[in-house]
Amino acid sequence: MAEAFAPDAIDALLKDAKATGTPVDGVDGLLNRMTKAVLERALQVEMTDHLGYEVGDPAGHGTGNSRNGMSTKTVSTRNGPVDIEVPRDRNGSFEPTIVPKRARRIGNLDDTILSLYSRGMTTRDIEAHLGEVYGVQASRELISNVTEVVVDEIKAWQSRPLDEVYPILYVDGLRIRVKDNGVVTTKVAYLAVGVDVDGRKHALGCWIQDAEGAKFWQKVLADLRNRGVRDLLIVCCDGLTGLPEAVVAVFPETVVQTCVVHVIRNAMRFVSYNDRKAVVRAMKEIYTAP
Repeated sequence: MAEAFAPDAIDALLKDAKATGTPVDGVDGLLNRMTKAVLERALQVEMTDHLGYEVGDPAGHGTGNSRNGMSTKTVSTRNGPVDIEVPRDRNGSFEPTIVPKRARRIGNLDDTILSLYSRGMTTRDIEAHLGEVYGVQASRELISNVTEVVVDEIKAWQSRPLDEVYPILYVDGLRIRVKDNGVVTTKVAYLAVGVDVDGRKHALGCWIQDAEGAKFWQKVLADLRNRGVRDLLIVCCDGLTGLPEAVVAVFPETVVQTCVVHVIRNAMRFVSYNDRKAVVRAMKEIYTAP
């Protein structure tokens, strides 16, 4: 690797590319040509490993299998589409790893699609972006199939079973920008973080609701109970509307207390800036007292 990517070798490649008018990136760029060369060389190495002998080696005589020419395919990469030649064997038993059979995408292109999807881009936007930036012609059906994996994983995560007991449950809201029916709005995502009996934190669930209320929180707590939670010792929150009442209804023995951080923040609203440090020090003696 050090020899292949030595400064002199790279300078020579760039000099040749400049002399022939070859761009560095892009569909017909230097990076794509290097990708093609590396992929084809790796496929040849895999074929040699599969057959057990090099090209032209007499050791291959009588083994019952041999090389049988090439097939051409186009694969999409992050640098754009690349046309490669894939070696074949006579028995049809060669299963390449670096570019599997029937695979048309490599180089974590699926991760690019999922990243764009997670940022709120539609399938039409992702299709246009891949075409403009990477030169990849990805159909909307393909993009939908890739993003559908995320939906399935989210549903599985939302319905996964939970522990029976969590000594502490933290509930707080985070304001996020959400694209809803083509309009970007600000909503609150409520996150429930449970601390298990070993002291480890787990994100139990995330819910988005336009307005807080006892009915909403009863639905959240009922969801936790249906997934296996039987007891919560302390629910720590920031005066969320309707939450204390919902906790009492679903988990009658649970203690609801305000988060210390939120207590401090709320108290600081009534204190002048110059006095805040002194008040915070005084409050610490209170909330750390036995």
